[in-house]
Amino acid sequence: MMTHTASTQSATPDAGKALTPEVPGFEHRDVKQNKVRRTGAPGEKPNLLGGLGGWLWLAVIILPIYYILITSFRTSEDLRSSNQLLPTTNPTLAPFIKVIQNDFFHYFTNSLIVTLSTVAVVLAVSVMAAYYIARSTTLGGRRLFQVILLGIAIPVQATIIPVYYLIQQLGLYDTLWALILPQIAFAIPLSVLIIVNFVRDIPMELFESMKVDGAGEWKILTALVLPMAKPALMTVGIYQALQVWNGFLFPLVLTQSSDVRVLPLSLWEYSGQFGIDVPATLAAVVLSALPLLVVYMLARRHIVAGLTAGFGK
Repeated sequence: MMTHTASTQSATPDAGKALTPEVPGFEHRDVKQNKVRRTGAPGEKPNLLGGLGGWLWLAVIILPIYYILITSFRTSEDLRSSNQLLPTTNPTLAPFIKVIQNDFFHYFTNSLIVTLSTVAVVLAVSVMAAYYIARSTTLGGRRLFQVILLGIAIPVQATIIPVYYLIQQLGLYDTLWALILPQIAFAIPLSVLIIVNFVRDIPMELFESMKVDGAGEWKILTALVLPMAKPALMTVGIYQALQVWNGFLFPLVLTQSSDVRVLPLSLWEYSGQFGIDVPATLAAVVLSALPLLVVYMLARRHIVAGLTAGFGK
């Protein structure tokens, strides 16, 4: 009995040592590793040149925005008589009131119709084309992708005369359709490229499991691809909305009357025979930029993920 007890007692400390080895600094190893992760590699020097370049680039971006904001609260007389880079001592809402009274909401509605219609069609067409290209194993799918990508290499400015002639022949000149259809065509190639790379990142096992469950292609597209490709869809939607909302060439060439005028062309309303009403023009810029700024702030987290998906492979 005593021998058995002694052997048990002598084995217990050894077992404890085996479970918790007494290595110097063992209990502080995780703390040191976390400290290295926070502080970086030993001897690493800060990138002063890169930081300075970042601050300079920030100044290049911020200064025009600052000037637009402070000038939109001035009058034309105040703009000529004071330092333009300093905020005015007598801010006024007169430029914004002038813009709103000058059919701003009519032009805003036209821009909204053109933007929403274009983005909706581009997303619908691009996601179906991207799904077919990503899932196709035939030569036709690869050839279709190559033909679509050719559209990225064609500049819009080089096609403005054929587009104008085509719109004239279709009887769509000076209508909102003249702005919607060409912008859909030029937006599809880049949109398909982004969405294809995202769809290819979806694990093949998910497609196969849905096939085993009896799901058809439309069910797979709506129940699997659309939810998982949400970042890419939001990226395409925001990017194309910015392009259409700020587009100037197509409205300038393909429209004429004020009934179908959009916001970029409405800025001409504030130019007179002997000059331009700068505060009113910049107030219109501020009002027209607010909707897309709000949308971008709400969805900015998805943009980088949608643009970089699949390009690392």
